[in-house]
Amino acid sequence: METLDRFDLAILRELQLDARLTNAELAQRVGLSAAPCWRRVRALEAAGYILGYHAQLNRQKLGLGVLAFVRLDAERNSADAMRQLEEAVRQLPEVTSCHYISGTGTFELQVVAEDLDHFSRFALQHLANLPQVKDLHTSFSLGEVKAGGALPLGHLDAAAPRR
Repeated sequence: METLDRFDLAILRELQLDARLTNAELAQRVGLSAAPCWRRVRALEAAGYILGYHAQLNRQKLGLGVLAFVRLDAERNSADAMRQLEEAVRQLPEVTSCHYISGTGTFELQVVAEDLDHFSRFALQHLANLPQVKDLHTSFSLGEVKAGGALPLGHLDAAAPRR
């Protein structure tokens, strides 16, 4: 799948809003019949545009009241050492996202915890003991304004061929 047309973009928009749509509902919303819609969804999955489907959970209701942003400074002495650090971070379920960053620091982590005591213990027992970690800098969320939002697709509209 080289390019996305208006139907592909419509499918992506609709699935970002509600991934639980039936194929019939999705087809109706995007203006296709069921079979071509189903084929397009499968093609979008195969091409890597759709990575998967999941439920967005409410962390506060699940007792995870703390959201921390941790800038992790790492020693960068070898590619193998960095891969070890990456793999260690992937194994920590409390780390909900991890990004390489520019500027000061190596990684920016989002970490959830039950409360500040649990976060403190997690940081001291796990984050500080990760391989190659030189320093940690933590900021705490005081309230979410927007999280887990849909990706903007408007920049693709002009490039989408009409079919």
